[in-house]
Amino acid sequence: MTSVTRRTTLWVLAAVMAASVVVRAADDLRIRPTVNENHVIVSFEIDDAYTDAVRDAIASGLRTTFTYDLELRAKGSMWIDRTIATAVVTVSDQYDNLTRRHTLTRTVDGRAEDVTVTEDDAIVRAWLTKASRVPLCDTSMLDSTRDYYVRVTTRTRPVTGSMLGLPRTFSAQTRFTFIP
Repeated sequence: MTSVTRRTTLWVLAAVMAASVVVRAADDLRIRPTVNENHVIVSFEIDDAYTDAVRDAIASGLRTTFTYDLELRAKGSMWIDRTIATAVVTVSDQYDNLTRRHTLTRTVDGRAEDVTVTEDDAIVRAWLTKASRVPLCDTSMLDSTRDYYVRVTTRTRPVTGSMLGLPRTFSAQTRFTFIP
């Protein structure tokens, strides 16, 4: 194989791999940033993430984890927007096949925020796909003359959305105006 043919094959393979990553947006992920007592608080909800494949992974006893990356960014004058604050919310479900109970754990930036045990599938779905009042930053970091947006990106483990083993990713952003 010549070097030109090999290079072309590599480019085609890279393009196919890049195109195979599933990224969904806007309609499936709703974000609500608010200001409360000098803090930026973010709530979000994702539709269609609790799929049959996720339910099957949970039922098999695999630890299932939804990871949400939150970013508060300021619009930049050029291409690069400045990141003001970030947070990582991780929600895990460990299903015990013997007791038929779900142990749900929520962490924010590595700190355990809440743990609960339940047998109710509706509670599991709500825990994995919704977050309410996640503190993102202090309002002292914001300037009322700037435009901001909040971006949320989510990943699911175990991988259920790609033939190549890449995580199914949802991403969305919403504008945010700070009024002191």
